[in-house]
Amino acid sequence: MRGQPNHTNLLSAAWGKLLHLFFPRLCEGCSKPLLKQEEVLCISCTTHMPFTHYHGQQENDTVLRFAGRLKFEQATSLAYFTADGLLQHLLHELKYKDKQEIGVYLGKQLGYALKQTDWIKSVDGIVPVPLHPKKEAARGYNQSRLIAEGLNEVLQLPICDRQLYRSRHTESQTKKSREERIENMSNVFAVKGKESLTGKHLLLVDDVLTTGATLEACALALQAATDIRISFGTIGIAMD
Repeated sequence: MRGQPNHTNLLSAAWGKLLHLFFPRLCEGCSKPLLKQEEVLCISCTTHMPFTHYHGQQENDTVLRFAGRLKFEQATSLAYFTADGLLQHLLHELKYKDKQEIGVYLGKQLGYALKQTDWIKSVDGIVPVPLHPKKEAARGYNQSRLIAEGLNEVLQLPICDRQLYRSRHTESQTKKSREERIENMSNVFAVKGKESLTGKHLLLVDDVLTTGATLEACALALQAATDIRISFGTIGIAMD
């Protein structure tokens, strides 16, 4: 009957208020309770995120790290990644503390930035950098896939995560030099179902850009398999 309150909705709202009262969502930056409209970071901590604003720059450090190495369309990173910085903390919580909502949140922030560009309009799909199946099974998820989900929410672009895959497991890249990283990633990625990608402009997505060896290996595998255009998007760009 119209005008009558929905008791299920009222109970759900009351239960939500109780949960928030006794188990408030906390800011990942300062641990203060988040307001209803805030996600992951409070407004204050968001203002302290070291955003690059690269999406508005034709030549930026992300572009320069790939320049001369392979053919690509565009490249950008959302924020600067530094030791003990806010972004380093967020990505650590995402990758090692099962806080999957951080990946989606960061993907949405990158999506909002990319939505301000003209070139994103020509992108046909999002390709997250794949993990090896054993590593993904151990972690329970792929952080780059979560970032892609956030991008999808904002940009409404399909996620193409079935074609590109890791053909072999690799050692951690963390303590390797640029040359060692490139060698470590040699022939790691392969492509299946390439027909579904032919002629498309794809946005390759990863969490942090350091030397670019992983993203370069992904792009080269995709370009060798089919006629596509590649752009790069990362949450962080590592700074010395």
